[in-house]
Amino acid sequence: MKKIGLVVAVEIGAALKKYGTPQIDERHGTLIYQTGAYTLYVQCSGAGEIFAAAATQTLIDLFNVDLVANYGVVGGLTSEMQVAKTCVVEKVVHYDRDTSSVDEIEVMRYAEYDSKFIPTTESLVNEAVRRYPELWRVTCASGDKFINGIAKKKTLRYACFAEICDMESAAIVLICNKNKVPCLLIKTVSDSIVGGAEEYRKEIDRASELCLDVLGGIIEGL
Repeated sequence: MKKIGLVVAVEIGAALKKYGTPQIDERHGTLIYQTGAYTLYVQCSGAGEIFAAAATQTLIDLFNVDLVANYGVVGGLTSEMQVAKTCVVEKVVHYDRDTSSVDEIEVMRYAEYDSKFIPTTESLVNEAVRRYPELWRVTCASGDKFINGIAKKKTLRYACFAEICDMESAAIVLICNKNKVPCLLIKTVSDSIVGGAEEYRKEIDRASELCLDVLGGIIEGL
């Protein structure tokens, strides 16, 4: 039976609504759901890169998952990324990364990668789009900031060549790649380029439920 790890930042309500009452592994508060095809291990990390990295490594080390998935809400950085738009992440950029003053590696790039763009698992991205052709393939700008307001979003868009932004994706992808564990990230926009914190608070529940419905459909077919 396939073992799937699911990292959730703050949108855990969607998982509880969709999957119901879980078993709980008390060591790290992991929620466990058994289905006919797979076991789902859900780790609610909280917001931010450090928490997301810890949750991802926990799923890999403690439960030896076959892949790590993530659903969640994101900010839109382009006019196309309107509220409720659902995407599959094929690359991430960790825009907080900067060691250039000591190693002459350009801002936002990790030494083990040829560019600032860190790839997710291509085969899973392709499978997601095959099942849901309406999904947009996107680059996610990721860092420990809630990006609020059109000016900041436009700046991030052009710095990272990204369509969406969040606070967890870079950590999840980096940890998965380092451990050679496949990853799949499905995201739904909660606040558009002209939106911000107020729009996020209004749309987070609806957007996260839409997002998990898509992710759940992809996982069921794997």
